[in-house]
Amino acid sequence: EVRGLFELWNSALATGDSRVVASRYSKNPVLLPTVKDDPRTDYDSVKDYFDTFLLKKPQGTILDGKVHIGDGWATDMGIYE
Repeated sequence: EVRGLFELWNSALATGDSRVVASRYSKNPVLLPTVKDDPRTDYDSVKDYFDTFLLKKPQGTILDGKVHIGDGWATDMGIYE
């Protein structure tokens, strides 16, 4: 189920619509972009980042990942390209 969230995010990228991608993030996101220096911590700033990033037509592939699940939380960390 947790790994499925990556697939939903990746599918959002495929739409090319920054609004769809930004809506995949929580109400209080923390996006640390790989091609920009400033953290994105709200819907508008996440959308702004993807306005430009989506022009590259990105798609993610998980090369190595590890899911950790706790009481009311989960993380999916790893390497992807």
